[in-house]
Amino acid sequence: MKQSLFASAVALVLSLTAMTAPAQELPDLKGRTIIAVTENAYTPLNFVDPQTGEGIGWEYDAFNEIAKRLNAKVDWQLSSWDTMIQAVKQGQYDVGMDGITINEERKEQVDFSVPYLVSEQFMLVRADEDRFSNASEFAKDSDLYFGAQPGTTNFYVAVYDVLDGDESNPRISLFETFGASVQALKSGDVDAVLMDATSARGYIGANPGAFKVVGDALGSEEFGFIFTPGSDLVAPVNAAIESMRADGTLDALNQKWFFDYNQ
Repeated sequence: MKQSLFASAVALVLSLTAMTAPAQELPDLKGRTIIAVTENAYTPLNFVDPQTGEGIGWEYDAFNEIAKRLNAKVDWQLSSWDTMIQAVKQGQYDVGMDGITINEERKEQVDFSVPYLVSEQFMLVRADEDRFSNASEFAKDSDLYFGAQPGTTNFYVAVYDVLDGDESNPRISLFETFGASVQALKSGDVDAVLMDATSARGYIGANPGAFKVVGDALGSEEFGFIFTPGSDLVAPVNAAIESMRADGTLDALNQKWFFDYNQ
């Protein structure tokens, strides 16, 4: 549903408030260039603008604002999901983002920022789906298939929270990118894709009448930026995130990308 002019005005006010945040209270990186990497395949966090071909989304706006507050520049790079964490770990990039869930296994490889989003997993299905209405009904029907990107939270929730715990279960079709799994859902090649609530809203908004969400939330997750272990950027970025949380900038970004975009 379209948001009211009042809601849009609130988002604008919050954005203007962010522009006047007192930068002197934050660390000064003295014009340092931060090499940032994403995938451009996780609407609405990071994706390609179909009109310009440029990368846009919540994470782009957020990290560009972080850099601005820290007196830094951002050199945006692209990487596939399956190599991103390892590349950041090895120092090929300073910071990575792709809706990356903070968990203990990943903490052994990279450093995380404080959470910038908290979200829950839901089942995205085609708008005309009537064979199941929740995860339990999906699990019982052997003719139904998930689409998932290997190594992601979405994949592991499908395996362990919905199906039988077998990571080789043939009822999960694997795709190289998250966007490809959603396209497979749209075309009828799979029957459900698990994703966080924020991305589900993004896909539903960008594809009116194509998708819906069914069932209850399947747990929650926190997203964080990842850094090379021992990075001196973690503390400054955390300070900037907290300043954006305090002055309403994070809320304004949520309004822009999860409610206003494509409505």
